[in-house]
Amino acid sequence: MQLKSKLITVTAGVAFAAMTSVSAFAQQVTLTISSWAPPTHGVNAILWPEMIKEIEAATDGRVTAEIKYGLASPPAQYDLILDGAADITWIFHGYTPGRFVTTKMIELPGYVGSAEAASVADWRAYEKFFAPLNEHKGVKVAGLMTHGEGVVHSSTKIDSLDQIAGLKLRIGGGVSGDAGKALGASGIRVPAPKVYETLASNAADGVMMPMEGKASFKLFEVAQNTYTVPGGFYRGSFAIIMNQDKFDSLSAEDQAALNTVFGENLSRIGGAMWDTIDQVGADKLAASPDNTLTEASPEDVAKWNALAGPIIDNVIAEITAKGIDGAAAYKFITDTMKNY
Repeated sequence: MQLKSKLITVTAGVAFAAMTSVSAFAQQVTLTISSWAPPTHGVNAILWPEMIKEIEAATDGRVTAEIKYGLASPPAQYDLILDGAADITWIFHGYTPGRFVTTKMIELPGYVGSAEAASVADWRAYEKFFAPLNEHKGVKVAGLMTHGEGVVHSSTKIDSLDQIAGLKLRIGGGVSGDAGKALGASGIRVPAPKVYETLASNAADGVMMPMEGKASFKLFEVAQNTYTVPGGFYRGSFAIIMNQDKFDSLSAEDQAALNTVFGENLSRIGGAMWDTIDQVGADKLAASPDNTLTEASPEDVAKWNALAGPIIDNVIAEITAKGIDGAAAYKFITDTMKNY
């Protein structure tokens, strides 16, 4: 009887351990992150690892994530998430013209402040003004971010604003397209990963990108000259999005945990990442003897401000037409960045 009792106890213990193991296994979720820039890019080397670390900490390890490359082209990332082929990705709003309107507000030239400040301001403006329009229909918006000031990198040296007219520039879309048009440049639309080969083949004379492109996309080799204006010609707008069904399938506890990682927190992390890699790009430029940096003269700054005015007015009007107080949103972002 004593042996039988021990056997029952041991069997029950093994069964309980097995059930506990199965339960723990069932709660373990690995999210698939689709990414499209080179693995060395800051999004993949800095942003995703930091987000994964925070997700694991917030959920006590119940939820984690892994990065996969080559699942879809940059413009197809949104639909990839909608279809559930991946769980999380980052999108550049300018790759799908007409799909997003309010995201152009953060892209406007002239904002003073870091990419971190701009990304936080963008998220706060989204919550205060833009979220009801549901432009990211069907997905969960986990964060918003913007890169640093957009500048012109070119194969030939630009000494004045007027020299940009007539150049063939790779332009990503959104406000950068408006800026290129105002400058008299011919726009060529190719995703960021195709920039190097576009310039190397002389299909374009230059590119509008932030300073980080010098290192991230090896522009120091094919676009050795950089021309800047205060506040940049534009900023690029991105969203970090998640499949809504996947989010809804998580436990209520893990949904709440992810929401502490997402939102303004993830937007801040993203913006800080862009600031970090902008500095890496600037350092690469400085370390390349055949690369030059030209800052616009006061006369050219005045010229650009005159050209930028209508771009700003048009975006404000476009957003106002959606039923949003565009002027108030513009002031809100400007003030938030100023006081960040």
